[in-house]
Amino acid sequence: MSQYKSPPSQVPDWLPLIGEWARACGFADAAVARQELGEDLAHLRRWLQDGWQGRMDYMEHDPAMRAAPAALRPGTVSVISARLEYRPDAAAAEAILADGDRAYISRYALGRDYHKLMRARLKQLAQRIERAAGPFGYRVLCDSAPALEKALARNAGLGWIGKHTLLLHRQAGSWFFIGEIYTDLPLPAAREVQKDHCGTCQACIDICPTRAIVAPYRLDARRCISYLTIENRGAIPEEFRAAVGNRIFGCDDCQLACPWNRYARLSADPAFAPRHGLDAPRLGELFGWSRDEWQRKTEGMALRRAGYPGFLRNVAVALGNAPPSAATQAALAARADDADALVREHVRWALGRQAAAAAARESGDGNRES
Repeated sequence: MSQYKSPPSQVPDWLPLIGEWARACGFADAAVARQELGEDLAHLRRWLQDGWQGRMDYMEHDPAMRAAPAALRPGTVSVISARLEYRPDAAAAEAILADGDRAYISRYALGRDYHKLMRARLKQLAQRIERAAGPFGYRVLCDSAPALEKALARNAGLGWIGKHTLLLHRQAGSWFFIGEIYTDLPLPAAREVQKDHCGTCQACIDICPTRAIVAPYRLDARRCISYLTIENRGAIPEEFRAAVGNRIFGCDDCQLACPWNRYARLSADPAFAPRHGLDAPRLGELFGWSRDEWQRKTEGMALRRAGYPGFLRNVAVALGNAPPSAATQAALAARADDADALVREHVRWALGRQAAAAAARESGDGNRES
């Protein structure tokens, strides 16, 4: 359990300006979070006991620290949580998902890698606070340390955790990143925690291609396409390959189905604009990328997370799921003897799936003609 002690109730005269200062730094909002995280820690421990973290071994390292900001950064008494909207003006996601010859990349990964951007802007916000409060100690976080980031954002009044386990906001949906400033400034949390507005809706559960959302608020990462195509360094289990479809890096289906995302705004931030036409790329073209080309075109992007062999593995699976064609089969055959065993194994599977689909199509055509 967290040893957090509530900061003094006295409110600094500049505290109400944090949201305004955050927006000036490019964020959508920011607020001080309550640190009552006991139930969230219990939820994490149940998740780990179920083994749903898959091969994300780092999640098992000292889970109690995630609920104790002062253990992660000694001296911390307050946490400021911020959210940054990223929804890019990109090719329509649904149209790409429906086109089996094109690759779908999760919308958050089309532009600049958010990790460094978020931390740089959080530092800007901390420096702005410092001009009003005087020197203080702090650490900025964004997917970079053991922290219950969604729970802290919820406790700051920035949204609620939806049934798909993502943070949701009534006016912004879920197309945003979150990050924190851990600080020794004693700041009271001014906002109420938002209530859950998911109601009886389970659109995210129903749409999930691999049934990774096994129950409301419960996600088995081992089944999640984002895990399978990014965090997973080994083979994608055959039972999930067909469901992966043409998703080669992450998955947005639960967000695309969520009614609250009707209110999400497009981001005008150039950092999140799609690079190299990756909002609607052709699978065959991506599969032809050399390692040098991949390194050049993914520089400064979250796409690097999958690694080059993982990238080819993912594209091979998508090509196996593509409409059968001589061009697709030729693209796969060109990597049948790839130097990486992981790639070769997925190419073999994809060639077999292509052959089976072609045979089924010919058989169906013959039946229609007879």
